[in-house]
Amino acid sequence: MATTERKPLLLDFEKPLAELANRIEQIRQLAEENGVDVSSQIRQLEARAMQLREEIFTSLSPSQRLQVARHPRRPSTLDYIQAITDEWMELHGDRCGSDDPALIGGVARLGGQPVVMLGHQKGRDTKDNIARNFGMATPGGYRKAMRLMKHANKFGMPILTFIDTPGALPTVVAERQGAGEAIAYNLREMFSLDVPIICTVIGEGGSGGALGIGVGDRLLMFEHSVYTVITPEACAAILWKDASKAPQAAAVLKMTSQDLKNLGIIDQILPEPVGGAHSDPIKTAQTLKSALLDNLDELGRLTAAERRQLRYDKFRKIGVFTEVSH
Repeated sequence: MATTERKPLLLDFEKPLAELANRIEQIRQLAEENGVDVSSQIRQLEARAMQLREEIFTSLSPSQRLQVARHPRRPSTLDYIQAITDEWMELHGDRCGSDDPALIGGVARLGGQPVVMLGHQKGRDTKDNIARNFGMATPGGYRKAMRLMKHANKFGMPILTFIDTPGALPTVVAERQGAGEAIAYNLREMFSLDVPIICTVIGEGGSGGALGIGVGDRLLMFEHSVYTVITPEACAAILWKDASKAPQAAAVLKMTSQDLKNLGIIDQILPEPVGGAHSDPIKTAQTLKSALLDNLDELGRLTAAERRQLRYDKFRKIGVFTEVSH
C-alpha cells in the first residue's frame, strides 16, 4: 500500500531552511541523472542546513516563539497522554449537564502509578478546532476539571495538568454560565488539595483560561511555549489600538520560558528538539515523561501539609518586586 508524507507546514522564519533543503534535493537528483558522485558536497550542505536550523531556533524572538507554540502540528494534550501513559481512560461530564471537548481529562497510569491527567485540547484541523472551541474551555470544562481533581484527591492520585489555550471561551453565553466564577473556584480549590499537582505549559498558556488548571506544586514549561496574561494581539489592540504591533507586545509581555524562569514564575524549562516539539514528538514526549516522573518522585517525599505550604508560598512570591527610591 502506498503511503504519502504530509507536507511540512513552514513558518515564515523557516523558509531559508526549506530553500536549502530544496537545493540539496535538486543537486541529489541531478547527480543521479548524470551519474556524478556529489556525496561530499551534499554532506556539507546538510551540515550547513543543520547549523542554520540551530541558529534560527536558538535565536527566536518572542513573537516567533509564539508561532511555534501555535503550530498546528504541535503535540496536544491527548498526543502526550497517549505517548507517555501505560493506561488511559477518559472521563466525561461536569455532572451539571456539560461535557466540554476543549478541556479533557481522565485517569491514567504513568510509570506504574495511578494519576489523573487533564488539559486543554485543540483540534488538528478547522473542523476539529471548531468542535473543540480552539482549545478555549467553557465554564463546564473547568467544572469538569475540578470534578476530576477532587476525584484524584479522594483516592490519593497525583494530578498532572497540560496547559494549551489562548484563553477561556470569551462569549456572552460563557459569561452567563459563570466563566469567571468557575475559574476562580478552581484557583481556590487547587490550593487546598492534598495530592501532588504538576502543571505543564505544552503550547500556548493564555490568561485566566490557563490559570484555571494552573495552580500546582511545580510549573513546567516547554522551551518554545508561551505563558502570558493576555495574547500579544489583544495587548497591542488595547495599548496601541493597533493589532499589527503584536510582535512589540510579545516582547514586553515577558511571555517566553526563559523570561518566566528568570522571573521565578516557572520552575523548569523542558528542552525541545531543534525545530520545535512537532519536529520530533516522540523525543518531546520522552522529555515530558522523564520530567514528570522526576518531579513526582520529589513531591511524593513531602507530606500533604508540606505540599500545600509549598504551593501557597510559590504563588505568594509571584509579582513581588523591589521599589528603589532615588
